Amino acid sequence: MTKKQRAEQIIDLLEKEYPLADCTLDYDEAWKLLVSVRLAAQCTDARVNIVVKDLYEKYPTPQALAEATPEEIEEIVKPCGLGRSKARDIHKCMNVLVSDYGGHVPDDFDRLLALPGVGRKSANLIMGDVFGKPAIVTDTHCIRLVNRMGLVDGIKEPKKVEMALWKIIPGEKGNDFCHRLVYHGREVCTARKAYCEKCCLIDVCKKKL
Repeated sequence: MTKKQRAEQIIDLLEKEYPLADCTLDYDEAWKLLVSVRLAAQCTDARVNIVVKDLYEKYPTPQALAEATPEEIEEIVKPCGLGRSKARDIHKCMNVLVSDYGGHVPDDFDRLLALPGVGRKSANLIMGDVFGKPAIVTDTHCIRLVNRMGLVDGIKEPKKVEMALWKIIPGEKGNDFCHRLVYHGREVCTARKAYCEKCCLIDVCKKKL
């Protein structure tokens, strides 16, 4: 079985197991997802979803966040950890959105990547979730699971994993596939232990073959 054939089977099985899987960060505007994904670094999505409620109540627009000071933003977001650097990045990012894009999030990958605090994972998430374009989000769940499944071979660097997956995952399937990996990684194939006995992928996963 080739990696592409295994990927096709895994995608089908995950679609059946998690039909409604989507982003676990709460947002109703593109710029809010941009903020939340920065806060989610080394923090749970559940905590981010709680913290941003206070942040958006006080600063309801990109303009409002741009006009705030990094210290004012940090005071609210510090429960997410790394408060100073995250607040600084959010402040800079919102200033660029306001000055260069009229407060709107660009729908171009390279322009997203150029925003302060935005890496490939964040840019792909925005492209896929907000704009419905092909995307592969290589978070920790994705990297762990695709290695265990045999879709990549011992690759741990996010960009290299992403590039390898682009070769075997259909572009239109990539974003939802990565969301389903998050659900599967939390519920079944966890970092501490892979519960293979209850895994829907047991017949195609390289770990069990």
